[in-house]
Amino acid sequence: MIDGLFKRHIDPLWEKAAAPLVRARLTPNQVTAIGLVLIAIASAAYLMHRSSLVFGLTLAVAFAFDALDGAVARQRDMRSKAGGYFDAMVDRYQELIVLAAIAFVAGLWPAAFFAFAGGVLTSYAKARTALEIAIDNDAWPDLFERLERIIFLCVLLVADGVASAASLGSPWILFAGLTLYAVLSNITALQRIARATAMLRRADAAGRKAEGS
Repeated sequence: MIDGLFKRHIDPLWEKAAAPLVRARLTPNQVTAIGLVLIAIASAAYLMHRSSLVFGLTLAVAFAFDALDGAVARQRDMRSKAGGYFDAMVDRYQELIVLAAIAFVAGLWPAAFFAFAGGVLTSYAKARTALEIAIDNDAWPDLFERLERIIFLCVLLVADGVASAASLGSPWILFAGLTLYAVLSNITALQRIARATAMLRRADAAGRKAEGS
């Protein structure tokens, strides 16, 4: 939703941030792969230092770097269907790695499972629709898309880390936050399923009308 509403304001910022990567002649796929490695490193480090604050901040940097692949593709005129597919698949692995790290450290496996499931179903609902009918990739202004999920996770981890550092005691912050994440991501999946069903029914009706004419 954020990306859709503020795309024309956000994209110029990504273009400027991507300029050094363009000068370094990095390809979009290389930026995507490096982003995955950075997120994997940050997640592995979290298993050892167990500081939510550090993890949230390093994830914010890693995800920001990962978001530059599209800007690099545009500036180097290297946009491709294969690149878009690679980016989408890497996105799912990134979410899996981060949620698994949180679940391992905090012991929140059920919440992490439903959180990941909601994100995957949100993505799949649109992808599966595209196999049936032609769709506009930008016409899905949903509640809790990937950008919202990333921001939510980083803010959640930082909030938990700050509370711990202030000795406020925060055993409930990660649990409540990850549970809310799971609820919102699954609501978004249902939102997309409802929209997709309506679109497919309209397509079916149009097809029957065309056959009868």
